[in-house]
Amino acid sequence: MPINKILIVDDSPTDCKLLSDILEGSGYAVVIAGTAEEALSKVKEIKPDLVLMDVVLPGQSGFQATRILSKDPETKHISIIIVSSKGQETDRVWGMRQGAKDYLVKPIKKADLLAKISALG
Repeated sequence: MPINKILIVDDSPTDCKLLSDILEGSGYAVVIAGTAEEALSKVKEIKPDLVLMDVVLPGQSGFQATRILSKDPETKHISIIIVSSKGQETDRVWGMRQGAKDYLVKPIKKADLLAKISALG
């Protein structure tokens, strides 16, 4: 399934701007959520093709939101890439076990991000 609409879940305005500039410059439609709770409601509302999920968020973590989305029959088909500053191997493994399709460590390189998205599309 081609990826056109991407939901960025991150509480950092700087990271959101960086990611949205890369994605919009590459032709993707972008929507932003600042918390996991906001992301869970926006996913059902806008039905994105991909979610870029930060881990460290106010309230619920990105790991928790990833688990919820990947277990819900209504949203489990949506690919999730975790984009986090948590770069330990245990974080990556845990993220994948929650249902993420891939894991990127900040700071993000444009080529790496676009390659991961292309591989899913």
